[in-house]
Amino acid sequence: MQPNEITEVLNRPLSQEMLARDLTRLAYVAKDGTPRNVPIGFSWNGSQIVMCTAKNAPKLTSLRENPAVALTIDTEVHPPKILLIRGRAELDVVEGIPDEYLEMNGSYQMTPEQRVEWEAGVRSLYDGMVRIVVTPTWAKLIDFETTLPSAVEELIRQRDERQDA
Repeated sequence: MQPNEITEVLNRPLSQEMLARDLTRLAYVAKDGTPRNVPIGFSWNGSQIVMCTAKNAPKLTSLRENPAVALTIDTEVHPPKILLIRGRAELDVVEGIPDEYLEMNGSYQMTPEQRVEWEAGVRSLYDGMVRIVVTPTWAKLIDFETTLPSAVEELIRQRDERQDA
């Protein structure tokens, strides 16, 4: 997929809504060769997905070995809205708490007092974190109205060809 095609998908209004959500599902290949898919908070900085995790998270060893990842951001309604992204994870070890981590948790319902307490707890727990940064190399938006999964698109194409024959 060409960079301009990725940008076009990610700049659609629905994609921007999806990129403003709190959770994505991060899929990667574990050290034992089996797939993993974990929910993780994220933020979108306009060109990259940024996720933060503990420096001792098991997924980091796997991502260092094989940085290929897939992300799914979706809704819980019918029909679902789904943003699929593929890319490579770059790992950035940082001291302290990355701003993205504090921002990505910003839409949870917390009173200002709860927010202060939560942030103090985070700062007391982590002396540093790892930023998992993914620059999209592929993206697809599925809304089941104007866009569909590729297998369904193919079935419709085949059906239409049979009807035209």
